[in-house]
Amino acid sequence: MKFSIVSLWLALSTLSIALGQTSLRVIIQDAESGKPLMGATAQLTPASLGATADATGRLVLTVPTAGRYALTCSFVGYQPKMDSLTLPALVDSLVVQLVPSEGEELEEVMVTSTRSNRSIDDIPTRIEVIIGEELEEKANMRPGDIRMQLNESTGIQLQQTSPVSANANIRIQGLDGRYTQILQDGLPLYSGFATGLSILQIPPLNLRQVEVIKGSASTLYGGGAIAGLVNLITKRPTAERELSFMLNGTTARGLDLSGFWGQKWEKVGVTMFAAHNTQREYDPGKTGFSALPHYERYTVNPRLYFYLNPSATLTVGAMGNWENRIGGDMQVLNGRTDNTHQYFERNRSDRVASQLQFDKRFERSVLTLKNSISYFNRMITQPDYRFAGHQVASFTEASFTHTGTRSEWIGGGNLWTEQFTEDGSGQGPSGRGRNYRYVTAGAFAQNNYTLRPWMTLETGLRGDYHNRFGFFALPRVSALFKLSDRLTSRLGGGLGYKAPTIFTEDAESVAFRNVRPIDPTTAQAETSIGGNFDINYRTTLFDVIDVSINQLFFYTKLDHALVLDIPAIITTGPSAAVYQFTNANGPIDSRGLETNLRLGYEAFKLYAGYSLVDTRRRYNGAEFNSAIPLTAKHRVNLVAVYELEGKFRLGLEAYYIGPKPLSTGETSRSYWLMGVMGERRWKRFSVFANFENILNVRQDRYQAVILPPIDRPSFREVWAPLEGFVGNGGLKLFL
Repeated sequence: MKFSIVSLWLALSTLSIALGQTSLRVIIQDAESGKPLMGATAQLTPASLGATADATGRLVLTVPTAGRYALTCSFVGYQPKMDSLTLPALVDSLVVQLVPSEGEELEEVMVTSTRSNRSIDDIPTRIEVIIGEELEEKANMRPGDIRMQLNESTGIQLQQTSPVSANANIRIQGLDGRYTQILQDGLPLYSGFATGLSILQIPPLNLRQVEVIKGSASTLYGGGAIAGLVNLITKRPTAERELSFMLNGTTARGLDLSGFWGQKWEKVGVTMFAAHNTQREYDPGKTGFSALPHYERYTVNPRLYFYLNPSATLTVGAMGNWENRIGGDMQVLNGRTDNTHQYFERNRSDRVASQLQFDKRFERSVLTLKNSISYFNRMITQPDYRFAGHQVASFTEASFTHTGTRSEWIGGGNLWTEQFTEDGSGQGPSGRGRNYRYVTAGAFAQNNYTLRPWMTLETGLRGDYHNRFGFFALPRVSALFKLSDRLTSRLGGGLGYKAPTIFTEDAESVAFRNVRPIDPTTAQAETSIGGNFDINYRTTLFDVIDVSINQLFFYTKLDHALVLDIPAIITTGPSAAVYQFTNANGPIDSRGLETNLRLGYEAFKLYAGYSLVDTRRRYNGAEFNSAIPLTAKHRVNLVAVYELEGKFRLGLEAYYIGPKPLSTGETSRSYWLMGVMGERRWKRFSVFANFENILNVRQDRYQAVILPPIDRPSFREVWAPLEGFVGNGGLKLFL
């Protein structure tokens, strides 16, 4: 069937205003015949307004205040259409034409990580969004944490830092995990000391979408977002109650229980998420040590939404996470310690945070106030060693957005505090404490300006003053080029910085044992400059196959990188080497490309991705002019999905991970990871099953990971999975 391009005119002019409200009249039609679609619906967000079309396809939405909104029109058997618009407008009627859903139009989504409430197609900054079926599919695969959502995206890699406790971080475009900010609803809750276990302790089942910005985002969110940021957007309450539960079990002796409730009334809304995740110690290779540790974790995240009036909302929430994780010698974990079998690694952690946000809409403007206070406590215990500390952090921000006909201004300021206190003596191995207290005050301004109908420019500037490392000016610029209805391009870049701490992947891998505190008299902040350029092409082949191709090129230069010399085989015990952080005397360069292809034919979808990541150390002379260890230069992602919406889903996955350079100067072997998943859904419940790593790839099949002596083992760095083949399955209820 021949599709016509959705005809949508959003005109800008005077709407009738009565008692401070505006009215938007919408006509919803079939794109081919022009016939009205009786029963079609339109939703306006963030006002949470909706209406249903009458026999002529007409409906009216009454908007409480002027400003920027997202309009979503949908009808059974048609592809939903979303667009962003500014109210008041010059005419009081709008025609939306929907395309029948025989072929699949790539869904438009609204994003918040750029601080602008716009459609993803209208934002100059390149953003990747995981939403809807894809997010739900990944949650079925690993309901306990968000590793699956992130690790299988092009250009993102999961790096395990402990072979027996499974501690891990993410790397975006080859840069260490400390250079990525992880946010929840725009609030930074997982920084500093709290970063080490963050991606392992975030269940995905209360998430509405995941937004990823690759490349420097420090202008938007301050220090630490050199490689990019991950913003986890949680579900919000709707008038229709959502009450769901999940039960999941794995062949690796894991069990996940979770529930979500969300509902909105006239003046109050509520969401509540709770989860209990457990894992028994698991040693598939019979090495005598755990590939997966024993852990038990509880998570709660309640939120209340107070709709003070049609233009003001107050959100109050909290988040709690408590976990006890222990890995090591299997005999020790089973309670059979003796003179030979003694080694273990225990992580106890507690995370509590408050969340507060106030939004007030004026005519063409929005005022937002945010605050979060978080407490994180962690204790690492080994047979002859203990490291413990707690971190108290706070984030407060006020921002103001004003939307004009062609221009949008966003400005504000924030205050970020972070205090780490090492428990016990608070003394590092050098005799000086590793405690620190950072206070950062910042101000930012950002402008989105439509120069031409085909070109939008986004410019921003942030100024941060850090109590220890001084002032940082962080400019940023991005441009969106709509070359045609099918071809778009984005070009952008900016500066970034990160204040030094001892909480890096390298220090985590030795459990911070014998790591000296950072010398405040000589240490410098890490700084960066980087940018990216992409081209996106969409079309329909033979009127039935939807095609989307995205080609990205990126580059980041990191100066004054904080370096800790770590051997490939890590020595434990009191006689282990003492480590000192220093700033590298040369840069780290990360450059490469990402290619993404998406095909859709009726109920079939095919995703293919390729990434080339070349991250190199260029310091201390030619000796270190080499690739960053454990970063695969080549990676291929292949995913095929067959889905009957609301009924059945079947997915096949294959991932090629190329050879990785190792700290010893050697190179690991390449390998393929393959998986299959399926789900059958009914109105009130669904059953699902997933099989990961069906080729049973394990690092211990190619080389020993644990080295003797058993009572004081050494570990090789992790470059491949350790748990091998794992199957999981479960039940979801929708009440």
